[in-house]
Amino acid sequence: MANTSSRTLRLLSLLQTHRHWPGLELAGRLGVSERTLRRDIDRLRELGYPVSAARGTDGGYQLAPGAVLPPLLLDDEEAVALAVGIGDAAQSGIAGMEEASLRALTKVVRVLPPRLRARVDALRAVTVSASASGPAVAAGVLTAIAQACRDEERLRFGYTSRGSAPAEREVEPHRVVATGGRWYLVAYDLHRHDWRSFRLDRLTGPTATGTRFRPRPLPAEDAAAFVRAASGAPAPYTVEALVHAPAARVRQAVGQWGTVQPLARDSCRLTMTSTSLDWPAQALGNVGAEFEVLGPPEFAAHVQDWGARFLRATGKAQKNPRSVA
Repeated sequence: MANTSSRTLRLLSLLQTHRHWPGLELAGRLGVSERTLRRDIDRLRELGYPVSAARGTDGGYQLAPGAVLPPLLLDDEEAVALAVGIGDAAQSGIAGMEEASLRALTKVVRVLPPRLRARVDALRAVTVSASASGPAVAAGVLTAIAQACRDEERLRFGYTSRGSAPAEREVEPHRVVATGGRWYLVAYDLHRHDWRSFRLDRLTGPTATGTRFRPRPLPAEDAAAFVRAASGAPAPYTVEALVHAPAARVRQAVGQWGTVQPLARDSCRLTMTSTSLDWPAQALGNVGAEFEVLGPPEFAAHVQDWGARFLRATGKAQKNPRSVA
Protein backbone atom coordinates (compact mmCIF):
# COMPACT_ATOMS: atom_id res chain seq x y z
CA MET A 1 0.00 0.00 0.00
CA ALA A 2 1.31 3.46 -0.86
CA ASN A 3 2.33 5.82 1.94
CA THR A 4 -0.23 8.27 3.30
CA SER A 5 0.96 11.33 1.35
CA SER A 6 1.11 9.65 -2.07
CA ARG A 7 -2.21 7.90 -1.41
CA THR A 8 -3.86 11.23 -0.55
CA LEU A 9 -2.62 12.73 -3.79
CA ARG A 10 -3.91 9.70 -5.70
CA LEU A 11 -7.29 10.06 -3.98
CA LEU A 12 -7.47 13.73 -4.92
CA SER A 13 -6.65 12.90 -8.53
CA LEU A 14 -9.43 10.32 -8.68
CA LEU A 15 -11.97 12.70 -7.13
CA GLN A 16 -11.11 15.31 -9.76
CA THR A 17 -11.71 12.93 -12.67
CA HIS A 18 -15.20 11.62 -11.72
CA ARG A 19 -18.31 13.46 -10.58
CA HIS A 20 -19.18 10.72 -8.07
CA TRP A 21 -17.31 7.72 -6.71
CA PRO A 22 -19.01 4.86 -4.83
CA GLY A 23 -17.11 4.35 -1.59
CA LEU A 24 -16.35 0.67 -2.16
CA GLU A 25 -15.05 1.28 -5.70
CA LEU A 26 -12.89 4.20 -4.59
CA ALA A 27 -11.39 2.16 -1.75
CA GLY A 28 -10.66 -0.63 -4.21
CA ARG A 29 -8.86 1.74 -6.58
CA LEU A 30 -6.63 2.86 -3.71
CA GLY A 31 -6.16 -0.66 -2.27
CA VAL A 32 -7.35 0.35 1.19
CA SER A 33 -10.24 -0.40 3.50
CA GLU A 34 -13.30 1.82 3.63
CA ARG A 35 -12.24 2.93 7.11
CA THR A 36 -8.86 4.08 5.79
CA LEU A 37 -10.63 5.79 2.89
CA ARG A 38 -12.76 7.79 5.36
CA ARG A 39 -9.61 8.93 7.17
CA ASP A 40 -8.05 10.00 3.87
CA ILE A 41 -11.21 11.92 2.96
CA ASP A 42 -11.05 13.71 6.33
CA ARG A 43 -7.42 14.59 5.61
CA LEU A 44 -8.41 16.19 2.30
CA ARG A 45 -11.11 18.20 4.05
CA GLU A 46 -8.55 19.48 6.55
CA LEU A 47 -6.48 20.69 3.57
CA GLY A 48 -9.43 22.71 2.28
CA TYR A 49 -10.92 20.34 -0.31
CA PRO A 50 -14.75 20.23 -0.01
CA VAL A 51 -15.48 16.52 -0.31
CA SER A 52 -19.15 15.67 0.17
CA ALA A 53 -20.32 12.22 1.26
CA ALA A 54 -23.65 10.44 0.72
CA ARG A 55 -24.83 7.37 2.63
CA GLY A 56 -27.01 4.50 1.50
CA THR A 57 -26.92 2.11 -1.44
CA ASP A 58 -25.98 4.94 -3.83
CA GLY A 59 -23.61 6.50 -1.32
CA GLY A 60 -20.13 7.66 -2.11
CA TYR A 61 -17.93 10.70 -2.41
CA GLN A 62 -17.57 13.64 -4.73
CA LEU A 63 -15.53 16.83 -4.86
CA ALA A 64 -17.91 19.76 -4.40
CA PRO A 65 -17.48 23.46 -5.19
CA GLY A 66 -16.01 25.30 -2.22
CA ALA A 67 -15.62 28.83 -0.90
CA VAL A 68 -12.04 29.04 -2.20
CA LEU A 69 -10.19 27.41 -5.09
CA PRO A 70 -7.98 24.58 -3.77
CA PRO A 71 -4.91 23.29 -5.64
CA LEU A 72 -5.67 21.10 -8.65
CA LEU A 73 -3.92 17.94 -9.80
CA LEU A 74 -3.42 17.66 -13.56
CA ASP A 75 -2.03 14.91 -15.74
CA ASP A 76 0.48 15.72 -18.51
CA GLU A 77 -2.12 16.26 -21.23
CA GLU A 78 -4.29 18.46 -18.99
CA ALA A 79 -1.33 20.58 -17.91
CA VAL A 80 -0.23 21.20 -21.52
CA ALA A 81 -3.79 22.05 -22.59
CA LEU A 82 -4.19 24.44 -19.64
CA ALA A 83 -0.92 26.26 -20.36
CA VAL A 84 -1.74 26.64 -24.06
CA GLY A 85 -5.23 27.90 -23.25
CA ILE A 86 -3.99 30.40 -20.67
CA GLY A 87 -1.37 31.63 -23.12
CA ASP A 88 -4.07 32.33 -25.69
CA ALA A 89 -6.24 34.05 -23.08
CA ALA A 90 -3.31 36.27 -22.13
CA GLN A 91 -3.16 37.51 -25.73
CA SER A 92 -6.93 37.67 -26.23
CA GLY A 93 -7.20 41.44 -26.04
CA ILE A 94 -10.04 41.13 -23.51
CA ALA A 95 -9.78 44.05 -21.08
CA GLY A 96 -8.51 42.92 -17.68
CA MET A 97 -7.69 39.40 -18.89
CA GLU A 98 -4.03 39.84 -19.86
CA GLU A 99 -2.48 40.41 -16.42
CA ALA A 100 -4.48 37.70 -14.64
CA SER A 101 -3.74 35.21 -17.43
CA LEU A 102 -0.03 35.98 -17.29
CA ARG A 103 0.02 35.39 -13.52
CA ALA A 104 -1.74 32.05 -14.01
CA LEU A 105 0.57 31.07 -16.86
CA THR A 106 3.62 31.86 -14.72
CA LYS A 107 2.36 29.57 -11.95
CA VAL A 108 1.61 26.70 -14.32
CA VAL A 109 4.79 26.84 -16.41
CA ARG A 110 7.00 27.20 -13.33
CA VAL A 111 6.11 23.67 -12.20
CA LEU A 112 6.02 22.01 -15.64
CA PRO A 113 8.82 19.56 -16.43
CA PRO A 114 11.08 20.70 -19.33
CA ARG A 115 9.56 18.12 -21.68
CA LEU A 116 6.07 19.56 -21.11
CA ARG A 117 7.30 23.15 -21.49
CA ALA A 118 8.69 22.20 -24.89
CA ARG A 119 5.32 20.75 -25.89
CA VAL A 120 3.51 23.91 -24.79
CA ASP A 121 5.83 26.13 -26.84
CA ALA A 122 5.57 23.84 -29.87
CA LEU A 123 1.77 23.81 -29.76
CA ARG A 124 1.52 27.58 -29.39
CA ALA A 125 3.94 28.06 -32.28
CA VAL A 126 1.87 26.04 -34.74
CA THR A 127 -1.66 27.00 -33.67
CA VAL A 128 -3.54 30.21 -34.30
CA SER A 129 -6.00 31.66 -31.82
CA ALA A 130 -8.93 33.50 -33.33
CA SER A 131 -8.61 36.08 -30.57
CA ALA A 132 -4.85 36.54 -30.64
CA SER A 133 -3.92 38.55 -33.72
CA GLY A 134 -0.22 39.03 -33.02
CA PRO A 135 2.69 36.58 -33.16
CA ALA A 136 2.71 33.86 -30.51
CA VAL A 137 5.25 34.19 -27.71
CA ALA A 138 6.72 31.07 -26.10
CA ALA A 139 5.28 30.40 -22.65
CA GLY A 140 8.80 30.09 -21.23
CA VAL A 141 9.71 33.56 -22.49
CA LEU A 142 6.57 35.11 -21.02
CA THR A 143 6.98 33.52 -17.62
CA ALA A 144 10.73 34.14 -17.33
CA ILE A 145 10.22 37.84 -17.97
CA ALA A 146 7.18 38.09 -15.70
CA GLN A 147 9.10 36.49 -12.84
CA ALA A 148 12.05 38.86 -13.33
CA CYS A 149 9.65 41.82 -13.17
CA ARG A 150 8.06 40.45 -10.02
CA ASP A 151 11.38 39.71 -8.31
CA GLU A 152 13.02 43.01 -9.40
CA GLU A 153 15.93 41.08 -10.87
CA ARG A 154 18.08 42.19 -13.80
CA LEU A 155 17.43 40.34 -17.05
CA ARG A 156 19.71 39.50 -19.98
CA PHE A 157 18.44 38.47 -23.42
CA GLY A 158 19.07 38.61 -27.14
CA TYR A 159 17.08 41.18 -29.09
CA THR A 160 16.60 41.97 -32.76
CA SER A 161 15.40 45.50 -33.49
CA ARG A 162 13.80 46.34 -36.82
CA GLY A 163 16.56 46.64 -39.44
CA SER A 164 19.33 45.81 -36.96
CA ALA A 165 21.49 42.80 -36.20
CA PRO A 166 20.78 40.74 -33.07
CA ALA A 167 22.38 42.16 -29.93
CA GLU A 168 22.53 41.24 -26.27
CA ARG A 169 20.68 43.49 -23.84
CA GLU A 170 20.76 43.74 -20.07
CA VAL A 171 17.85 45.53 -18.45
CA GLU A 172 16.00 46.26 -15.26
CA PRO A 173 12.54 44.87 -16.12
CA HIS A 174 9.51 46.89 -15.03
CA ARG A 175 6.28 45.49 -16.52
CA VAL A 176 4.95 43.24 -19.27
CA VAL A 177 2.25 44.87 -21.40
CA ALA A 178 -0.18 43.28 -23.88
CA THR A 179 -1.55 45.67 -26.48
CA GLY A 180 -2.50 45.51 -30.12
CA GLY A 181 -2.15 41.72 -30.19
CA ARG A 182 1.51 41.87 -29.10
CA TRP A 183 3.49 41.55 -25.87
CA TYR A 184 6.02 44.19 -24.79
CA LEU A 185 8.55 44.40 -21.98
CA VAL A 186 9.00 47.87 -20.48
CA ALA A 187 12.46 48.06 -18.93
CA TYR A 188 15.41 50.33 -18.20
CA ASP A 189 18.19 49.51 -20.69
CA LEU A 190 21.51 49.45 -18.81
CA HIS A 191 23.58 49.81 -22.02
CA ARG A 192 21.64 52.78 -23.41
CA HIS A 193 20.90 54.32 -19.99
CA ASP A 194 17.28 54.95 -20.89
CA TRP A 195 13.84 53.39 -20.79
CA ARG A 196 12.87 51.11 -23.67
CA SER A 197 10.01 48.86 -24.76
CA PHE A 198 10.91 45.47 -26.27
CA ARG A 199 8.63 43.27 -28.36
CA LEU A 200 8.67 39.82 -26.84
CA ASP A 201 8.41 38.04 -30.19
CA ARG A 202 11.80 39.60 -31.09
CA LEU A 203 13.38 38.57 -27.80
CA THR A 204 15.29 35.32 -27.20
CA GLY A 205 16.89 33.53 -24.27
CA PRO A 206 15.72 35.69 -21.36
CA THR A 207 17.88 34.85 -18.34
CA ALA A 208 17.72 36.33 -14.86
CA THR A 209 21.19 37.44 -13.77
CA GLY A 210 20.60 37.06 -10.05
CA THR A 211 21.29 40.78 -9.46
CA ARG A 212 18.52 42.66 -7.70
CA PHE A 213 17.84 46.35 -8.36
CA ARG A 214 15.97 49.28 -6.86
CA PRO A 215 13.06 50.25 -9.18
CA ARG A 216 13.43 53.56 -11.03
CA PRO A 217 10.52 55.96 -11.62
CA LEU A 218 8.89 55.29 -14.99
CA PRO A 219 8.67 58.45 -17.17
CA ALA A 220 5.00 57.81 -18.00
CA GLU A 221 1.62 57.44 -16.35
CA ASP A 222 1.95 53.65 -16.52
CA ALA A 223 3.65 50.94 -18.57
CA ALA A 224 0.81 50.73 -21.11
CA ALA A 225 1.00 54.48 -21.72
CA PHE A 226 4.77 54.20 -22.18
CA VAL A 227 4.35 51.50 -24.85
CA ARG A 228 1.73 53.52 -26.68
CA ALA A 229 3.94 56.60 -26.66
CA ALA A 230 6.98 54.63 -27.81
CA SER A 231 5.08 52.96 -30.66
CA GLY A 232 3.10 56.04 -31.63
CA ALA A 233 -0.15 54.16 -31.05
CA PRO A 234 -3.17 56.30 -30.11
CA ALA A 235 -4.70 56.03 -26.66
CA PRO A 236 -7.76 53.76 -26.61
CA TYR A 237 -11.29 55.06 -26.15
CA THR A 238 -13.69 53.56 -23.63
CA VAL A 239 -17.08 53.65 -25.33
CA GLU A 240 -20.26 53.21 -23.31
CA ALA A 241 -23.79 52.92 -24.67
CA LEU A 242 -27.24 52.13 -23.32
CA VAL A 243 -28.67 49.51 -25.66
CA HIS A 244 -32.42 48.83 -25.75
CA ALA A 245 -32.13 45.09 -26.28
CA PRO A 246 -31.70 42.02 -24.04
CA ALA A 247 -28.17 41.47 -22.74
CA ALA A 248 -27.96 38.01 -24.35
CA ARG A 249 -28.72 39.46 -27.79
CA VAL A 250 -26.11 42.19 -27.41
CA ARG A 251 -23.53 39.75 -26.07
CA GLN A 252 -24.08 37.47 -29.06
CA ALA A 253 -23.56 40.37 -31.47
CA VAL A 254 -20.37 41.83 -29.95
CA GLY A 255 -18.78 38.63 -28.65
CA GLN A 256 -15.70 38.98 -26.48
CA TRP A 257 -14.97 42.52 -27.65
CA GLY A 258 -17.36 44.20 -25.25
CA THR A 259 -18.63 43.97 -21.68
CA VAL A 260 -22.40 43.73 -21.32
CA GLN A 261 -24.13 44.70 -18.07
CA PRO A 262 -27.84 43.81 -17.87
CA LEU A 263 -30.00 46.68 -16.59
CA ALA A 264 -33.51 45.40 -17.29
CA ARG A 265 -35.11 42.62 -19.32
CA ASP A 266 -34.80 44.62 -22.56
CA SER A 267 -31.88 46.96 -21.87
CA CYS A 268 -28.20 46.78 -20.97
CA ARG A 269 -25.01 48.81 -20.79
CA LEU A 270 -22.35 47.99 -23.37
CA THR A 271 -18.72 48.98 -22.72
CA MET A 272 -16.04 48.62 -25.40
CA THR A 273 -12.38 49.64 -25.43
CA SER A 274 -10.81 50.39 -28.80
CA THR A 275 -8.26 52.70 -30.39
CA SER A 276 -10.69 53.13 -33.30
CA LEU A 277 -14.21 54.51 -33.01
CA ASP A 278 -15.30 52.69 -36.18
CA TRP A 279 -15.43 49.25 -34.55
CA PRO A 280 -17.79 50.21 -31.66
CA ALA A 281 -20.04 52.02 -34.15
CA GLN A 282 -20.14 48.95 -36.37
CA ALA A 283 -20.77 46.64 -33.42
CA LEU A 284 -23.70 48.72 -32.22
CA GLY A 285 -25.10 48.74 -35.75
CA ASN A 286 -24.83 44.94 -35.86
CA VAL A 287 -27.05 44.65 -32.77
CA GLY A 288 -29.94 46.13 -34.75
CA ALA A 289 -31.51 47.93 -31.80
CA GLU A 290 -31.99 51.47 -30.54
CA PHE A 291 -29.16 52.77 -28.37
CA GLU A 292 -28.00 55.91 -26.58
CA VAL A 293 -24.36 56.99 -26.47
CA LEU A 294 -23.21 57.53 -22.87
CA GLY A 295 -19.66 58.52 -23.75
CA PRO A 296 -17.15 59.68 -24.65
CA PRO A 297 -18.11 62.86 -26.56
CA GLU A 298 -15.78 61.86 -29.42
CA PHE A 299 -17.86 58.74 -30.00
CA ALA A 300 -21.13 60.68 -30.00
CA ALA A 301 -19.71 63.00 -32.68
CA HIS A 302 -18.42 59.97 -34.62
CA VAL A 303 -21.88 58.35 -34.64
CA GLN A 304 -23.46 61.63 -35.79
CA ASP A 305 -20.96 61.80 -38.65
CA TRP A 306 -21.72 58.20 -39.65
CA GLY A 307 -25.44 58.92 -39.57
CA ALA A 308 -25.12 62.03 -41.72
CA ARG A 309 -23.04 60.19 -44.32
CA PHE A 310 -25.53 57.30 -44.49
CA LEU A 311 -28.41 59.73 -44.95
CA ARG A 312 -26.55 61.53 -47.73
CA ALA A 313 -25.92 58.18 -49.38
CA THR A 314 -29.68 57.56 -49.58
CA GLY A 315 -30.49 61.10 -50.70
CA LYS A 316 -32.61 61.69 -47.60
CA ALA A 317 -30.37 64.14 -45.81
CA GLN A 318 -32.15 67.38 -44.97
CA LYS A 319 -31.01 70.29 -47.04
CA ASN A 320 -29.71 73.39 -45.38
CA PRO A 321 -32.62 75.90 -45.63
CA ARG A 322 -30.17 78.72 -46.37
CA SER A 323 -28.99 76.94 -49.51
CA VAL A 324 -32.49 76.79 -50.97
CA ALA A 325 -33.22 79.55 -53.53
